Amino acid sequence: MLSIPSSVSIGVLLLVQFSTLGQSGIGIFTQKGDVGSVLHPGKTEYEPVLQSYLLFGSGANIWFAKDEFHFAYQKLTGNFILQAQGKLLGTGVDPHRKFGWMVRTSLDPSAAMVSATVHGDGLTAIQYRKRDGINIEEVKSPIKMPDVIQLERRGRSYFLSVARFGDPFWSVEVPDIDFPQELYTGLFVCAHNKDVVERAEFKNVRVIIPAKPSFQPYRDYIGSHLEILNVATGDRQIVFSATNSLQAPNWTPSEKSLIYNSGGLIYRFDLATGKPTVLDTGFVKRNNNDHALSFDGKHLGLSSSSGDAQLGSLIYTVSIEGGTPRQITPLGPSYLHGWSPDGTWLTYTAQRQGDYDVYKINAAGGEEIRLTHTPGLDDGSEYSPDGKYIYFNSARTGTMQLWRMQPNGEAPEQLTFDAFNNWFPHISPDGKWIVFLSYQPDVKPDDHPFYQNVYLRKMPAAGGQPKVVAYVYGGQGSINSPSWAPDSRRVAFVSNSRLE
Repeated sequence: MLSIPSSVSIGVLLLVQFSTLGQSGIGIFTQKGDVGSVLHPGKTEYEPVLQSYLLFGSGANIWFAKDEFHFAYQKLTGNFILQAQGKLLGTGVDPHRKFGWMVRTSLDPSAAMVSATVHGDGLTAIQYRKRDGINIEEVKSPIKMPDVIQLERRGRSYFLSVARFGDPFWSVEVPDIDFPQELYTGLFVCAHNKDVVERAEFKNVRVIIPAKPSFQPYRDYIGSHLEILNVATGDRQIVFSATNSLQAPNWTPSEKSLIYNSGGLIYRFDLATGKPTVLDTGFVKRNNNDHALSFDGKHLGLSSSSGDAQLGSLIYTVSIEGGTPRQITPLGPSYLHGWSPDGTWLTYTAQRQGDYDVYKINAAGGEEIRLTHTPGLDDGSEYSPDGKYIYFNSARTGTMQLWRMQPNGEAPEQLTFDAFNNWFPHISPDGKWIVFLSYQPDVKPDDHPFYQNVYLRKMPAAGGQPKVVAYVYGGQGSINSPSWAPDSRRVAFVSNSRLE
């Protein structure tokens, strides 16, 4: 559903290619080096195409009151979220060789620190030294040998979150750690044996600066990464970054470009050149993130509040080449979500008589047809590629869950049944899979806020056990619109971080 644009003007946007964010050839990190008196120097290698890291490290241990390891790092101030998918390579020498994330007050071997640590034998823990020179303490995780590792700083608390790829996080908080605002922050590997060098590989590495606690939704925005996800492997690639809000990418049938909204305008992002250009939508400039391409890629449906202010968001269509949009819905607020495969119908969420339901309307205009009639929010409607179903999300059972129904609104069928609040089902072009957004249980079922720890999950189109395919800081605007590539292997989405 809606996202009110922060501005209707283009303004001056600071756009940053991901590959330029780091220094010294080590990606997003600014420094690399060994901590402690290691016998064999370590090293960090960065692969810019895959955006992956390979760390080599020696060192006797990270324990008691002294540490030895290899570190790729930068200095961060305030709150942050550190995410990566990682693993140790080879059989190794010592079962307690280890890797993960670490934050330190200095590079002294006995400095106060917190680490998210995975050992070669599977032992996983948040380990911490609250003051310089004292012994490390730890809280162990029940998850053995996770490959998804997250370490978050929130004020004086540190949160470890770990998972085996595909599963939700297990998390624990360690409160009351009084560190300075600025910390050395990065990836590490330790051999736990001074005579050898071990290797750890990391991908999907993200250093996230979250929204400030004083953030006001729909008024304050932070930066955005436009990402492409391989749904089968979970491999992610940032293709474009900006310091403002990018939202809801659609993938064109040609596979050459993405369509997204930002600041009330619609942009076409060329995947070959890495450049965005504004798509001409005439007088319709207050576009939100409820837009969708027709299946043939010739037309773009828009949701915009450019018309009568009392009606709110209305639906328009325009040529994918740009031009003068045509108003389709006579009533508002109306928020577009999908086209029928033959291009005849548009399906959308609309508020009428105080309730939000799913409607459809002829793409040429006319009278709207109400498809859902239950109390509570029904949203995110999208046709299956064969036209047999309309998928949607509904809070009718008390939590937001995924459903599908026949195109006439009959035979509604619930597809998800878990504790998460699930939004925006997108069906792959081959009709086999759904990718959707999942909020944590503590988010209100009828809300889909910005700047949360969320999951992108997939499941079979007929229902089944969902699997996490991306661990994301985002939410509203991340994947509101149909976003599969034509090959049914990739999706585009937006993740967020302050990038000033």
